[in-house]
Amino acid sequence: MKAVVFTLGCKVNECESDSLIAGLSALGYEVSDRLENADLYIINTCAVTSEAEKKSRQTASRVLKLNPNAQIIYTGCASQKAPESFLNKPNVKLVSGSFSKDKILSALNESGIMLANEPTEYEELNVVKTLKKRTYVKVQDGCNNFCSYCIIPYLRGRNRSRNPEKVVEEINLVKPSEAVINGINLSAYNYNGLGLKDLIKRLSSVDCRIRLGSLEVRVITEEFLTALKGLKDFAPHFHLSLQSGSNAVLKDMNRHYTREEFIEKVKLIRKHFAFAGITTDIIVGYPTESESDFEQSLSLAKECEFSDIHPFIFSAREGTKAYKLKELPSSVKKARMEKMLALKGELKQSFLKKSLGSTLKVLIEEKVGEYYQGYSENYLRVYLKQAPKTDMVKVKVVSVYEDGVLAEIIE
Repeated sequence: MKAVVFTLGCKVNECESDSLIAGLSALGYEVSDRLENADLYIINTCAVTSEAEKKSRQTASRVLKLNPNAQIIYTGCASQKAPESFLNKPNVKLVSGSFSKDKILSALNESGIMLANEPTEYEELNVVKTLKKRTYVKVQDGCNNFCSYCIIPYLRGRNRSRNPEKVVEEINLVKPSEAVINGINLSAYNYNGLGLKDLIKRLSSVDCRIRLGSLEVRVITEEFLTALKGLKDFAPHFHLSLQSGSNAVLKDMNRHYTREEFIEKVKLIRKHFAFAGITTDIIVGYPTESESDFEQSLSLAKECEFSDIHPFIFSAREGTKAYKLKELPSSVKKARMEKMLALKGELKQSFLKKSLGSTLKVLIEEKVGEYYQGYSENYLRVYLKQAPKTDMVKVKVVSVYEDGVLAEIIE
């Protein structure tokens, strides 16, 4: 029997899908993480935007084109939000939600809707069996922030954190080349009074590269950055969620920082990690965003010199505070998005050019055409013509190439 575990959305979903892959493999299934012909499909859904929810539902049609007789199981945030809309799809036998995803494996012969209650403590899952070179390690779930635009706290529940010893144990067992530490709100990690800084200190014993998932800017302190320096191999890539460069909009979004604080934290990162990749998310066209507010987002992005930006147009999510606000005209949102995308391209090119001549450590993940490809510690996409002898190689950047850089192996 062949199974596919297909993931939409965030890196936490990737962690949970990898756990399902491990469980299915233990049951004797041949498993893939790509949409290809199989007998069973488990679709791990996303609901962060209306578009993500729509894509989650449309996956059933894509599956049926591959195998009209396939059985489909839906799980994740979108199916937690509207389970009936997924159960009504052809060939869907079981719909699970955001919680107790480990129970799916014992319910493969069941049908209907299986939504678990929100847990009060962190749920341990199967040790991951990733089909990728980079391993995602989940350490936290849930969110207490309730940003005005975000549906996720309603679907993922309250903040729950994992025992740090379990985290270290998993990494030592899996022995990945790179472990990406993830959570729904990673910055809120708190296990019996131990915060994210304490978790990082415990990871100083592991023998692999450590990368962090998305962070809230409030977690960036001298002490936190010093703890990161204590790791054997830290990837200085910081994805700091911004959302807006306007203090007025940040307040409306229920984001608990100012543009000035954000800029100071970026400066602090570069004080400790001069060549860090700093990326961000920016919402374009929030209902209360004026033209002046939007210009402030552009100016902040320029000042912070982000290495990349993930911009997305505001998506009203029913049940959130922002859902009740009057949306801006689509023409305004589209025009602002075009400006943000143009700036994204400029900043990314600038960061790539600054890397010319630098020495980087790259995790080679795949070969596409004539090039071996992977990501450096500061999250540059690197292309190599030489065949690497190991997954992790030291390279020198020689030129900008496509969406990344062309490099040569030096060690």
